[in-house]
Amino acid sequence: MQLEQIFNFLGTYFDWFYIPRITISDVVEIIIIAFLLYHIMTWFQTTRAWTLIKGILVLLLFMGLAMLFQFNTLIWIFKNTISVGVIAVIIIFQPEFRRALEQLGRKNFVSSIFSSDGVKEKRHLDKKTLNEIAKAVYSMSEVKTGALIVLEQEVHLGDYERTGIAIDSKISSQLLINIFEHNTPLHDGAVLIRNGRIVSATCYLPLSDNLDINKALGTRHRAAIGVSEVSDSITIIVSEETGAVSLAYNGRIIRNISRDNFVEQIQELSGKEAITNKVKWWKGLIKHEKSNS
Repeated sequence: MQLEQIFNFLGTYFDWFYIPRITISDVVEIIIIAFLLYHIMTWFQTTRAWTLIKGILVLLLFMGLAMLFQFNTLIWIFKNTISVGVIAVIIIFQPEFRRALEQLGRKNFVSSIFSSDGVKEKRHLDKKTLNEIAKAVYSMSEVKTGALIVLEQEVHLGDYERTGIAIDSKISSQLLINIFEHNTPLHDGAVLIRNGRIVSATCYLPLSDNLDINKALGTRHRAAIGVSEVSDSITIIVSEETGAVSLAYNGRIIRNISRDNFVEQIQELSGKEAITNKVKWWKGLIKHEKSNS
């Protein structure tokens, strides 16, 4: 009886104190929300949107001060411009929002483990083909012939392929050198390579609007970075001014690639070895389970 009175007393005076019941689904939901917030904040910090956030915080601070000191005119202005401001933000930062959605769509969490060797190998270049590309690239580098070669991977680049001239040819160093030779019909623009074949030349690529790009880099490098921002492609650049060879991938550029590291660097960026190891591990696990059964 006394225990019941104690519980009644606690219920009367501590009814405001409530401990929610946490279930497994609540924990999973918290983890998902934390994961999303982390990646959203990371995205904000790596784009121009971070500057926008700081500007919005300053405006909110001024709005708070206006409400504190009852500046009615400023409060009226804030209330009547906030809806227009949201639309303006969406228009101004449309490239960033589009790039974020494209990067989200490129993420492949399951197929990299479960897909077969044939499907994955199709999108990557073998070492013999890469050696042919390397031979052409460094031959052009020696004579400072500008070149732009896009290696398509999982994201299909059909929109940019259609801007060029269809070729559909086996890769050879002589053909690549001839395409980028000065004063030839195909030398301007980019060459697109898919599944170990040259599919198009003179392709136009989107220029990156990243303000942090080194001003010393020209249009060719900016175009290479631009296509790497909207796809998982690897782009090879040969500078016409210096002859230096660079690689663009995932919105960044790796400059002054030596011939000794060229093939290995492309294979590392394409993730071919990592994907092959995952598939072999998965198939080995299946074989092991079958042998034990």
